[in-house]
Amino acid sequence: MVKSMTGFGRAEQTVGGKTFMVDIKSLNGKQFELQLKLPGFLKPFEFQIRKLISEKLGRGSLDCTISLKQTGNAKPVSINTDLAKAYHKALAELSAELGLDPSNILSTLVKLPEVITPTGDTLTDEEWDQFQKVILLAIADLDEHRLNEGASLEEDLLLRIENILRQQEEIIKLEPMRQQKIRDGLKKLLEEHVGKENYDPNRLEQELIYYIEKIDISEEQVRLKNHCDYFRGIIREPGDGKGKKLSFILQEIGREINTTGSKAYDSTIQQCVVLMKDELEKAKEQILNVL
Repeated sequence: MVKSMTGFGRAEQTVGGKTFMVDIKSLNGKQFELQLKLPGFLKPFEFQIRKLISEKLGRGSLDCTISLKQTGNAKPVSINTDLAKAYHKALAELSAELGLDPSNILSTLVKLPEVITPTGDTLTDEEWDQFQKVILLAIADLDEHRLNEGASLEEDLLLRIENILRQQEEIIKLEPMRQQKIRDGLKKLLEEHVGKENYDPNRLEQELIYYIEKIDISEEQVRLKNHCDYFRGIIREPGDGKGKKLSFILQEIGREINTTGSKAYDSTIQQCVVLMKDELEKAKEQILNVL
C-alpha cells in the first residue's frame, strides 16, 4: 500500500464563537515545505501549527490556509491607524505619480492586511485544544485523498514492474540462441579470414568459453528479478513513507537493465531492453508522487 503526496483537505468548525475554515493542499516534494496563511491573531500559534502539520503529513510541498468566517455576531474592531497612514501615504504618492483619482483610496485601505482587525481576538488554552481538532480534521480529509490517489499509483507501478518482468522472460528465452549465434559467428569469421584448417578448434573453444562468460547476462537477470520482487514486496507492505526506498530500488533495477543492454550483442534482446527502459522511466515518473 502506498500513499500519494498529492491531495486536498478541508475542515470547518466553530471554536469559541469563531468559525474557522482550514484548507490544506499537498503536492510532491523531496522535503517538507509549508506555505502557511493564517489570521494575525493566530501568529503566536504558528510554530505549533507547523509542527502539527509536519508530524502528521511528512514530506511534500504543502499550502495551508486558515481563515476566520464571520458568524453574524457583531464584533468590535480596531483600526491600525499608523499602518493605515503609512499605506495611505504610499498610495497617495502612487496615485499622484500615475495621475489617478485618489478618491477611492479609503476603500482600498480597509482591504489591506492588518488595517482592520477584530478587537481582543485570541484563543484560550481550551479553544486552542479545540482548534487543533479542526486542523486534524483537515489533515484526515487530505490523508483520505492521498490514500485514494496512492491506490492508483500502486496499480500503475505494479503494472510497470510486471511489464519489465515480461520482457525479462523474453530475454531468458533468447539467451541460449544468442550464445549459439555468437559461437557460429566467430567460427564463420575465422573460417573466412584464416581458413578452417589454420586454427586450433580446441583453443578456439577455450576462447569462446572465456568470451561468452564475459558477456553472460544470467547474473544480471537474477538480480533484476530479485529487485523487482523486493519492489513488489515493499509496495504491498502496510504503512507509508516508502517513496525514497522504492526510488532507490528502481535505480538498482535500472542498473541491471543497462548492464544487460551493454552485454547483449543481440538486436532482439536490445529491443527487449529498450521496452524495459521505457517502463522503468514511467515508473520513475510515478514514484516522484509517492510519499
